[in-house]
Amino acid sequence: MKNENNIREEICLIGESLFRRRYTVGSSGNISARLDDGWLITPTDACLGTLDPAAIAKVNHKGEWVNGLKPSKTLLLHQGIYRNNANAGAVLHTHSTELVLLTLLGVWSEEAILPPITPYQVMKVGKIPLIHYQRPGAAVVANQVAELANSVRGVMLERLGPVVWGGSVSHASYILEELEETAKLWLKTEKNIHPLSQDSIDELRVTFNCRW
Repeated sequence: MKNENNIREEICLIGESLFRRRYTVGSSGNISARLDDGWLITPTDACLGTLDPAAIAKVNHKGEWVNGLKPSKTLLLHQGIYRNNANAGAVLHTHSTELVLLTLLGVWSEEAILPPITPYQVMKVGKIPLIHYQRPGAAVVANQVAELANSVRGVMLERLGPVVWGGSVSHASYILEELEETAKLWLKTEKNIHPLSQDSIDELRVTFNCRW
């Protein structure tokens, strides 16, 4: 695992990149990362485009605030993912435009918000289930996501945005970007596109050991 200072810098780098490309705006969104002695998480109401490595909040395994600014109100959500998926090294939540729009217009299904339309979506993202709307920070959502943490790479919070997790902050950002681009493609076709065939999906699963 990278040392804590490197992870703080990675959070700031990815946050600035996502903000600059409008995956998140204003003070929305949050990023966290696993440490040997707890977690790092962006501060409450922080702008991901102007993060300060030293100001990123650190909490211990009990969820107690250790240093930095006050942790994001989504801390409980992040903790549930880490506790239920030992391979999750980072969690990323944004209010990405195309994905939020998708929940307003109607998702493909509750089990998979998007149909399997590209190979990299199947390989790198997989099925992303819908979590029905609750207010931001609601404990019931944290519990629902925790139950799914070991079976998928992310979830979509209705009207709020995606929550994805990966081995590192960078890895989680790649999943998010692929997911947002897939939503953009599907919406641009007005949802009028055939999914990959089952044979094509099976070939991807066997060749690349991916889940769909």
